[in-house]
Amino acid sequence: MIRVLHVFGGLNKGGAETMIMNLYRQIDRSKIQFDFVLHHPEKNDYANEILSLGGKIHVIPKFRGTNYIEYINSWRNFFKTHSEYKLIHGHVRSTAALYLLVARKYGLKTIAHSHSTFSGFGLAGIYKKILQFPIRFIADYLFSCSNVAGEWLYGKKHTFKKNYYVQKNAIDINKYTFSEQIRNKKKRELNLEGKFVIGHIGRFTKAKNHKFLLKLFKEIYFRNLDSVLLLVGEGELKESIIKSSKQMGISDRIIFTGVRNDIPDLLQVMDMLLFPSLYEGLPVTLIEAQASGLPCVVSDNVTKEVEITDLLTYVCLDGKLESWIKAINTGTNHNRRQRHLELEKAGYDIKSSSTTLQNIYTGIIIEHE
Repeated sequence: MIRVLHVFGGLNKGGAETMIMNLYRQIDRSKIQFDFVLHHPEKNDYANEILSLGGKIHVIPKFRGTNYIEYINSWRNFFKTHSEYKLIHGHVRSTAALYLLVARKYGLKTIAHSHSTFSGFGLAGIYKKILQFPIRFIADYLFSCSNVAGEWLYGKKHTFKKNYYVQKNAIDINKYTFSEQIRNKKKRELNLEGKFVIGHIGRFTKAKNHKFLLKLFKEIYFRNLDSVLLLVGEGELKESIIKSSKQMGISDRIIFTGVRNDIPDLLQVMDMLLFPSLYEGLPVTLIEAQASGLPCVVSDNVTKEVEITDLLTYVCLDGKLESWIKAINTGTNHNRRQRHLELEKAGYDIKSSSTTLQNIYTGIIIEHE
């Protein structure tokens, strides 16, 4: 059995974490097992499931800049006592050049994985960008969720090399099959019968652009008094958004659900998904929405690689709400038919994706034995 060591900051229900857990559930665990190193062990929605699947969870202290020597030594000590690992798959981008370099010195094959297209804002963003640059020269294999995410982190020329792979954010397509029965049941449960439900799924961070979402929804509500905004997720800006919604006089039309385990059902409740992100890698939420037959209006900052069906409409984030309103009105005319074949053909079925990843892992180990 090959034990692959995945490195994450935490394991909340974000896009990258969800993608890896989807793969973990499907992969042949008699051949491949996932273990995890976390910098924030308190942020772990999947701990019990990981342990039940046979995985292990380790902790390495967070890198804070000033603790460079401590951070490096923590990794050295880890590999000295864990010689069972031959392959490390790094998802913590900002320090990947550090821990992957240490891993290589202890004989591990190394994978870096790009899940985004932005390092952050201000000086912190610049600092992270500097730290990230050497990754392309250190990692043995370069993974990304999309070509745009790969080009952003590794540089375009590296995406043409043999060690570069696009690992698509695949899902269990069957879980998202649209059902009128489930939709009606969930609408009754949430007291949303007769409402026009606009949804958004994502962490409350600057990147997700919730402030714009509130402005847009206020305009939608003035035109359709049956409108309700369903916001799914948690994050550091949630309280600020709640406060803003009260100041704008629309808080009674917004449902803050927090983190949920019933995303497939919530997508069925929605009539429209809005995604005005400032930047993205390749949002798994938009894959899930398309599998559910849900029309989506998204910002032009989102890669076109996620456009698998005719359900996505791209709109520029130029501050003009009218163009978004027009796209929303057009999108509501979509019939919620199944899109399974389109998603499967594009490589977003979790079963085939997990088999592909398993073969890559196995091939890496065999190649370097």
